Amino acid sequence: MAVKDVSANSVIDLISLKGRNAVVTGAAWGLGRATAFRLAEAGASVLIGDIDTEKAASTAAEIAEATGSRVLSAYSDAGDSASVIGLVDQAVKEFGNIDIWVNNAGLPSSVPLFDLSEEEFDKVIAITLKGTFTGAREAARRMVDAGRGGTIVNVASLAGLLGISARQAAYVGAKHGVVGLTRQMAIELGEHDIRVMAVAPGVCLTEKTAFLADMPADQLKAIGIPGIDTSRLGRVGTADDVARVILFCASDMAMFMTGCTLPVDGGITA
Repeated sequence: MAVKDVSANSVIDLISLKGRNAVVTGAAWGLGRATAFRLAEAGASVLIGDIDTEKAASTAAEIAEATGSRVLSAYSDAGDSASVIGLVDQAVKEFGNIDIWVNNAGLPSSVPLFDLSEEEFDKVIAITLKGTFTGAREAARRMVDAGRGGTIVNVASLAGLLGISARQAAYVGAKHGVVGLTRQMAIELGEHDIRVMAVAPGVCLTEKTAFLADMPADQLKAIGIPGIDTSRLGRVGTADDVARVILFCASDMAMFMTGCTLPVDGGITA
């Protein structure tokens, strides 16, 4: 494979996603929404997949109006392989091909080990790990067919790098799987010029977790969430803190990076 010398390209050109097509799962709210916004702002056409179709549609309309990019929405249930494959097919139908696939959809779980049922464990694995696998595999299949290369970004977690509490067996297991899957897919897809990366957010404020900002550190620890006291920057993260890193991963700024997981945690893992 030929060396790509982009040293003469401007930073603006390298971060630009103009002419590229992206899909973000679980993007009606929170981190997925912030990611879809940043990708669209950089010029990509974006398909938002989410189980909440009403919110996904309104989010897509808001992002399209704010960025001027083409932003669409579609139903997608990360726990249903047929639904995930349907989202891939919808993206190809609308855009012609997929250049960027962001696996953001996942299911949190906070149940002590001895209270964790097989049904709960299987559900977390199905949505968080198997959904990531199915989306990445099928998106990569379309990327190979198109012959344009591409980028897959998986949203892991600090729970994919550490054990975080006594209540997180299913979630930690699933997110560790996402990190391992990222490494292996990078090895298998590199020959097709497809990069696979992951981000590992710490506690991240979204519409649904804004209450965490005012929660004392001891209470955060009690429910298995690293608090402000463990962040070297003295604050919790925002959805946009993570979305900006995903944009970097998806862009040509990161064109020689693959197989790695980037912590976005304010230094909790330092």
